[in-house]
Amino acid sequence: MSQADVSYSCGSCGYPLNLSSLNRITSGIGSEYQKSIKKGFISFLSVDLSRFTQVDEAMDMATHLRFVIANKVDMEDPSGDGRTYIMHLPDDCLCHIFQGLRGCSDRVSFGLTCHRWLKIQNLCRRSLEFQCSFSQPSQTTLNINSYHLYRLLTRFQHLGFLSLCGCTELPDSGLNHLQYYGSKLQTIILDCCFRITDNGLSQIGAWCPSITSISLYRCNVTDAGLEILANACSTLMHVNLSYCLQISDCGLKVLSQRCSQLGAVKISCCSGITGVGFRGCSATLAYIDAESCNLRPEGITGIVSGGGLEILNVSSINWLGQGGLAAIGTGYASRLKILNFRMCRSVGDAAIMAIAKGCPLLKEWNLAICHGVGFSGWESIGLNCNNLVKLHVNRCRSLCPRGLDAIKDGCRRLLVLYMNQNPRISTYSIELFKLYRGDVEIKEEEIICVGPDWKDH
Repeated sequence: MSQADVSYSCGSCGYPLNLSSLNRITSGIGSEYQKSIKKGFISFLSVDLSRFTQVDEAMDMATHLRFVIANKVDMEDPSGDGRTYIMHLPDDCLCHIFQGLRGCSDRVSFGLTCHRWLKIQNLCRRSLEFQCSFSQPSQTTLNINSYHLYRLLTRFQHLGFLSLCGCTELPDSGLNHLQYYGSKLQTIILDCCFRITDNGLSQIGAWCPSITSISLYRCNVTDAGLEILANACSTLMHVNLSYCLQISDCGLKVLSQRCSQLGAVKISCCSGITGVGFRGCSATLAYIDAESCNLRPEGITGIVSGGGLEILNVSSINWLGQGGLAAIGTGYASRLKILNFRMCRSVGDAAIMAIAKGCPLLKEWNLAICHGVGFSGWESIGLNCNNLVKLHVNRCRSLCPRGLDAIKDGCRRLLVLYMNQNPRISTYSIELFKLYRGDVEIKEEEIICVGPDWKDH
């Protein structure tokens, strides 16, 4: 016996749709009606749109949407009979449905369906990156100019991430359009935008108040532009100034003091920075990359002055003297977990001993090509670095069998030892180390960069 009234639910998950067989349009029952039933189409006098306005519910609607896209179902109401169709759904509902599409092909097909759905697709886009970006390799060279950027910003008006990396010919004037569409930007990448100057930074400061992350790798900006940016965007958390050769400690001082939430700064290869600009920085500053900088002992003191430093890269820095890095171990860097000293040839035992005692949380320490570290340094590491998990000693000329024994007998949590081309270490010493410390993996590879990406910290 057939049931008089049937309630309909989602065929994928069983979610109730508030649709009843009593509400079906059956006035045209006949051959055409039977054909539509076979195709899976059922018409109703009315549809409860509230069943499709929640995010989790929209995920099920996305399943139906994929069917619509694939089969080119008529979404409008050509007959004017008052039925509810997909095009009757409000924009915010369609946005939820679009966000429920997981496959890239589904998202692309969504915008190809009709002009309105293309608009929805554009409204939902949150990031934009050109193929001239280093992270998007391309066979062709793109010359992005102001007009291109204007058209794209007009189309995608709710961007949170914008990468102009590799747009070498983009002038400051190209950023004028941010005044209309930059209010929601949180991250902007300007790596190798050689024509972006202080004027461009002033526009970013004026039109992008929500910026938290900016990368200015190899941009022609000065302390004046950095000051304007820091004053306008006090919420900055991640700043990349690598190879900004006109930046000095003066600009760095303004940045570190005006931006109280600053968490990560890259100043690698900035020859005009000694480190004193970090003096008095916020405790939120946890990541500093100062590779190949002209740091001074007082600059090292400034770098650790905030007390919150967790990751520090001072690899390949110029001459500081054997004890110049000892300030890291004075107690201000007690939270330090990752330290990169690669190619710090002048660092000596005094600095190593101070850091080993003063940074008890160290988990990874890169001492590759640190020829000045002697037995006293290695012994102190073995005795005091009880949380060390990874140690890099590649090409350390002064690492001797006694030093290796000190590491073997200490560093109880050590799991990986990067070691190769150590002239004073014999095969016998290595095998003896493996015998006593079978829990430690010895790797011959040499790692240049250690720790997470600066934007992830």
